Amino acid sequence: MRIADQWKDYEIIDTSGGEKLERWGDVLLIRPDPQIIWNTPKTHPDWKKANARYIRSNAGGGSWQNRTLDKKEWKIRYGALTFKVSPTGFKHTGLFPEQAVNWDFMAKKIRSANRPVKILNLFAYTGGATLACAEAGASVCHVDASKGMVQWAKENAKASGVDDKPVRWIVDDCIKFVQREIRRGNRYDIIIMDPPSYGRGPGGEVWK
Repeated sequence: MRIADQWKDYEIIDTSGGEKLERWGDVLLIRPDPQIIWNTPKTHPDWKKANARYIRSNAGGGSWQNRTLDKKEWKIRYGALTFKVSPTGFKHTGLFPEQAVNWDFMAKKIRSANRPVKILNLFAYTGGATLACAEAGASVCHVDASKGMVQWAKENAKASGVDDKPVRWIVDDCIKFVQREIRRGNRYDIIIMDPPSYGRGPGGEVWK
């Protein structure tokens, strides 16, 4: 198992009762996590200091309970990369910190290739893998069905100083895009694919 242990701006402080207490830069958040099945005492003082907590609804979904959070978005860094963080619906923040270990793995492979590397990143979200690969020297095709997520990824690229790197930003249904790439005869050295359990394409296409 590879562990993402190189973060300075993110940490999991404590976990208990289906929730995790996290630090995102200078912000403390409490978010639900179904994998946390133990109920240890929440004795860490930061449980009471959390700036916001996501509360699930019995009817589905949920909402953020704002305690002392005075900003809608902020930035955190990982190595040379900078990411915008913003609490959104469905408990997310626009970043999956555990993926950093994969970013490092891919960046190492790209730097050691000693040749141009072409990458296709499908379901690319806000661009963590895209930025890591571009910063390492690869050319990247970033594809996501959500226009908002692609715009968020572009903002992350600019904040990270890699907006001048060879990245194609594509808003499209990933399956349809891949089918067209096959017909065009386009080939890639690496394909990154981390699809959601459920989602919709720009034309209402269902992915599950």
